[in-house]
Amino acid sequence: MDVKVIQDLCISCGLCVSNCPEVFSWDDDEKAHVSSEQVNAELEDCVQDAADGCPTDAIETT
Repeated sequence: MDVKVIQDLCISCGLCVSNCPEVFSWDDDEKAHVSSEQVNAELEDCVQDAADGCPTDAIETT
């Protein structure tokens, strides 16, 4: 799975960082970003939950 955060849409709510800290963290602008755009299979559910819960749909997965 590939994942990215659309910075212009991120409102820094923290949902993704708190639910999936193995993949998401804060950047210098206090916006969420991914530590690795390629996510292994064991973290896919976590990432998908973060994407589904994002209030601004700032997380894209493919």
